[in-house]
Amino acid sequence: GVRLTKIFAPEHGFRGTADAGASVRNDRDSATGLPVISLYGSSKKISKAQLADVDLLIYDLQDVGVRFYTYISTLQYAMEACAAHEKPLLVLDRPNPNGYYVDGPVLDTALRSFVGMQPVPVVYGMTVGEYAQMLRGERWFPGAEKLQLTVIPCEGYRHGDRYPLPVPPSPNLKTADAVRYYPSLCLFEGTVVSVGRGTATPFE
Repeated sequence: GVRLTKIFAPEHGFRGTADAGASVRNDRDSATGLPVISLYGSSKKISKAQLADVDLLIYDLQDVGVRFYTYISTLQYAMEACAAHEKPLLVLDRPNPNGYYVDGPVLDTALRSFVGMQPVPVVYGMTVGEYAQMLRGERWFPGAEKLQLTVIPCEGYRHGDRYPLPVPPSPNLKTADAVRYYPSLCLFEGTVVSVGRGTATPFE
C-alpha cells in the first residue's frame, strides 16, 4: 500500500558509486524507473516543489559516525525541508561502525560548512537516529520544534559493539579497516599527502 514517488540521492549517488566530491546529476533509476533527485549537485537542499507529492520522507543511509562524512549534513537539510514544508520524516536507524568511542575536537561554528555543520567532535559516537534527535532537541536548525520526526531504532545494538559494515557505504570506504582509519586519515586531505583515493586500498 506504499507508493514510492521519487528517490533523493546524497553524495556518491543513489547506488553509492560516484566518487567523493563528484557532482551528482538528477537522473532516473534504471532498476526501478523512479526519478532520482540529486542532493549533491546544483542544490543540496530539498525544495517545496520536490516534496509536493511526498506524504512521508524516509531517511535510510549508512553513516560512519564521523562529522565530515556528508550524509549527516544531508540529513540536517532533509530535516529542515520537512519542518519548513510540514512533511513527516522517518529515520531508519543503523549501527554506527565508529560508535564505540568519542574523539577529536569539537567544530568551531565560525567554520561551518557542508563537511561540518554542528559543534560535535570529529567522532561523535551516535547512531544517525540519535544524531537526528539531537539536531531537533537542541534546535540546531530553523523550525526544529515543528518537525514530525520518527526514529525506528536498531534492535539489539549497543554502542560497545564492533560492527563491521556488510556493504561499503561509499566508494573509498571499502573495508572495516578503512572505516576505522577514516576519522584520522581524512584530515590529511588538507595537505599534499595522499590518502589513497582511487587505489585498491583507500584510507589504509
